Amino acid sequence: MDRIASLGLAASVGLLCLASVTAARAQDAGAASMTFFVTSAGSGKGADLGGLEGADRLCQSLAQAAGAGGKTWRAYLSTQASGGAPAVNARDRIGRGPWQNAKGVVIAKDVAELHGTNNLTKQTALTEKGETVKGRGDQPNQHDILTGSQADGTAFAAGEDRTCGNWTRSGSEGAVMVGHHDRMGPDDSPPAKSWNTSHPSRGGCSQDALRGTGGAGLFYCFAAN
Repeated sequence: MDRIASLGLAASVGLLCLASVTAARAQDAGAASMTFFVTSAGSGKGADLGGLEGADRLCQSLAQAAGAGGKTWRAYLSTQASGGAPAVNARDRIGRGPWQNAKGVVIAKDVAELHGTNNLTKQTALTEKGETVKGRGDQPNQHDILTGSQADGTAFAAGEDRTCGNWTRSGSEGAVMVGHHDRMGPDDSPPAKSWNTSHPSRGGCSQDALRGTGGAGLFYCFAAN
């Protein structure tokens, strides 16, 4: 009986190991095919991301840690014309698509669909780890996603700050346009349900200011190739 019990235990352990290996391989395959995610963390300095370059580096770093570093990652962020430098449109930075999350669900097949009728919801706007981001009704609410963009993915005109100084401010000055990844707000208006242009931040660009309206300094990342 002891021999039979030992054989049974060994078989069970073997099956558990096989299941673990299979799950790990599935996770690796998901990461390899991932072309879109919401950052699991921000810069920690509010909307100061170190400019577009710093935001792109964070996208690349998070993707690398998740096993998807072989792609060229770009932050979905616009900048406003300033100091002789032209504006940059978020929609022009992210490639042609299609884009899918860490679980293989396609959120949009191209730029037009992304800015039209896309499949971006709380259930599909996953982090690079394949996890959902807390939204309206959760504690804490983190559905405000930094974009600095208009509904069509283009930059705002120069003047009124909508990018926190082109992603370099973290104090009480400035403001940033955010979208709701969960497509939910206080009402059913189009801005409340917009994934990329719901409302500007209030009280500045600091981490506390972003937290005050339901954010954490997170942003979208897309594989551009």
